[in-house]
Amino acid sequence: MYELLWWWALALLPLPLVVYWLFPKISADNTLALKVPSLTEFELGEWVEQSTWSSRLKLLLAGMIWGTLVLALARPVWIGEPVSLPFSGRDLMLAVDLSGSMREEDFELNGRVVDRLTATQWVASDFIQRRQGDRLGLIVFADQAYLQVPLTFDTATVRRLMRESFIGLAGERTAIGDAIGLALKRLKDNPEKNRVLILMTDGANTAGSVNPAEASDMAAKSGLKIYTVGIGSEANAVRSAFGFSLTNPSADLDEGLLKLIASKTGGQYFRARDTTEFERIYTELDRLEPIEQEGKQWRPQRELFTWPLALALFLGVGLLVWRRME
Repeated sequence: MYELLWWWALALLPLPLVVYWLFPKISADNTLALKVPSLTEFELGEWVEQSTWSSRLKLLLAGMIWGTLVLALARPVWIGEPVSLPFSGRDLMLAVDLSGSMREEDFELNGRVVDRLTATQWVASDFIQRRQGDRLGLIVFADQAYLQVPLTFDTATVRRLMRESFIGLAGERTAIGDAIGLALKRLKDNPEKNRVLILMTDGANTAGSVNPAEASDMAAKSGLKIYTVGIGSEANAVRSAFGFSLTNPSADLDEGLLKLIASKTGGQYFRARDTTEFERIYTELDRLEPIEQEGKQWRPQRELFTWPLALALFLGVGLLVWRRME
């Protein structure tokens, strides 16, 4: 079926008439005239008739342009048949670190060395795709925490926005406490057993206004369960003038804090040193967080406002070309 989400916008349809009635017309200047000896050379009646017909057609086109613009503003949508969702589902909020340290290239994906964010997006994307019947939300954080997607059954959107996130989008540092605080705010109205946060980071808390330890205390009191994931390899061979040397790219990872947050809230801490461990973590989360829910239905909808908007643009260009050709 078709529906107008903002049907009240149709009240704008008579606006041009209201403006026409309320505002005074501009008086024509009759002081100038063209004097000719005779009107026999002019087919005045035919010219007036054509001019009137042309004006009326232009007025009709202008009205159609205004009507299609108002229709686009009313947001027409096509709503599909109800889709039954599974009786068993989960409410999961994902928090992904986008700080500068996620540029570290210490993961291997399909035989290619990639940075930590790319590996996180690749594994999490597959996890999200499998969440049929689950509600997912997405938080990204660095200097501050931002809600990218609220809890929704539309996992395709969550997956797309996850893959479109990039390092530096929210800053360069790491505000773990702010990410937990934002998750608390967004999940406060959910039943306690449904409050689950998966927090993925490769560093320590270096920014934000909320202390992570205090945030975890508030999370524990409100029933928010937090699973923390420490990202980054432990050893990396680096070529130098003296051969190869081993470095620890995860030296800045505060595992103690992540373990503390998980233990306080009843969750678990996981270590992701490579993509294989990442995949195992999500498999484990599938097993850990089954939540029985009442059966629900969801009706998919598709936005159609682009069609009347395109028609208005087409008519507007046609009217403009017509006036230029006169």
